[in-house]
Amino acid sequence: MSSFLRGPKRPRGVVHTLVALIESKPASDRVVLRVLFFSIIGGLLTAGIMYSSSHLITTAAKGGNLVEGIIGTPRFVNPALAVTRADQDMTALVYSGLMKINPEGSLVPDVAESVTVSDDGKTYNIILRTDIRFHDNTPLTAKDVAFTIGLVQNSDLKSPQRGNWSEVTIEEINEYELNIVLKEAYTPFIENFTLGILPRHIWSELPIEQVPFSLKNTEPIGSGPFYVNKISRDEAGLIKSYNLKQFTSNAPVTLAGIDIKFYQNEDDLVSAFTQKQINATAYLPTDITQTLTDTQSYRIIKEPLPRIFAVFFNQNRTPVLRDTTVRLALGTAIDRPQLIETALRGFGVPITTPVPTGSTEVNSNGQMSAEDTGATPLERAKTILTKGGWVKNNTGAWEKRIDGDVRTLSITLKTSNTQAFVETAEVISRAWRELGVNVQIEQFEQSDLLQAAIRPRDFEALLFGLDMNRAVDLYPFWHSSQREDPGLNIAQYANIEVDKLLDKARTATSTEQKDAALLAATNIMGREAPALFLYVPNFVYVIDTRVKTADMIKLSKPSERFMNIGAWHMNTDRLWPIFKESNQSTF
Repeated sequence: MSSFLRGPKRPRGVVHTLVALIESKPASDRVVLRVLFFSIIGGLLTAGIMYSSSHLITTAAKGGNLVEGIIGTPRFVNPALAVTRADQDMTALVYSGLMKINPEGSLVPDVAESVTVSDDGKTYNIILRTDIRFHDNTPLTAKDVAFTIGLVQNSDLKSPQRGNWSEVTIEEINEYELNIVLKEAYTPFIENFTLGILPRHIWSELPIEQVPFSLKNTEPIGSGPFYVNKISRDEAGLIKSYNLKQFTSNAPVTLAGIDIKFYQNEDDLVSAFTQKQINATAYLPTDITQTLTDTQSYRIIKEPLPRIFAVFFNQNRTPVLRDTTVRLALGTAIDRPQLIETALRGFGVPITTPVPTGSTEVNSNGQMSAEDTGATPLERAKTILTKGGWVKNNTGAWEKRIDGDVRTLSITLKTSNTQAFVETAEVISRAWRELGVNVQIEQFEQSDLLQAAIRPRDFEALLFGLDMNRAVDLYPFWHSSQREDPGLNIAQYANIEVDKLLDKARTATSTEQKDAALLAATNIMGREAPALFLYVPNFVYVIDTRVKTADMIKLSKPSERFMNIGAWHMNTDRLWPIFKESNQSTF
């Protein structure tokens, strides 16, 4: 009976046996054996912990909320109508396109499963993913793609995207396949495939004249990484904030949500940033960002945008500017790094060609010869003028006999009255005056500058900026066919060889062919100096260090910072590889 109550005899474990063995030894041996035993156990535990730590993988964990500050009021959160930065930022979060830009700066399929270009470069065959759904759980099909492009092409809508899709035909093949057909081959056209796709079943109900006024523009439904969960408005009905939640049906998303807060001006945004009401923004003024450094609280991301700031010459206005040595000297006299430090507070990249820094492998410099590289910009500029036959008169002004008359080197520079242009013009004029050039500056409101100077080509020299895309198509800005308004060749530059090279670059079937054509063209332009290329501004994004972002490379506009936001995260886990979830990313 007693044996039954005690239960069956259990086998002893290894540790229990060792302890019993130690305790059975004489007292003089037990102390030594105990120390040795516990040392071995402690060593094994330490080794196990170290081994485990060395083999754990740090992974992004779901959760965390981004609070983004934006200046402006959203009105058209609609890919077909978005024009302001506030609208474009929201559109990038809510909608997805056929393709997107990956962290390496390359176009890759997004809504599309594959994109195939025909040998003649005119037909793009699109096969869509069959698992993509809009935020209301409706499947995204070829009809939605065709509808979106058709809406953009409708002249009654006046979409800012319309020019990108003119003379384009859509052929629906089946529910998940279509062809996009161009009238002529145009290699950079594929950049337009980042256009967000609208849900046809929602927007097709509206007559075209009602589309711009619909509440659907501010209550959007797309297929992007986040959907609109809640909208907060002020007493006037203006949107104060959006609360967005992750939408993981189409692709993994790590952040739990995003709060977008809108501010009417820079002062309000700066106040919110200072009080830590927001933890990310791309809207801080330069006088604030220049005082910030990477700290434990914030990280500063700087990337050049494909925007060219330059002084464009109108050689038809004065014989002085028809002298190539004058144009080269004016460009050489400008200390570009100093200009960027003064006018942009350091947030820019100097350039001497019409190709934005980092856009291609093109790198030429036709405004500086090798033997001049040791001199100061001012000294090099004086040397160029002297070699070009210019001499200083008894008043200190440069003069030269041109077309039978003695001409004095003077120039009038027209520009916008915005801060960046004003400060840039001041630096340039100071450098030119030190060179001995008589300079006059005329400032205009942006709209007045367009109407009074740019469109009629009424200027001697114009300080202005050109917005380009990631594909770097120089044709609209420098081909001779674009000299007259509404063409964008505002310098009225004409060179037959450059025309041929620009034609070749926009139809090239490989990056190598395109870059070779652009390099040849920019080398010619460097020697002729139809404009003085100054700098590319930096996009500046300030974000909480707790938020780990994807890389932002080769952006064409600030809103593209969100192209890979699904991979952003705030939380992390340390796991054994076998426990790593398929939708977590290692860093």
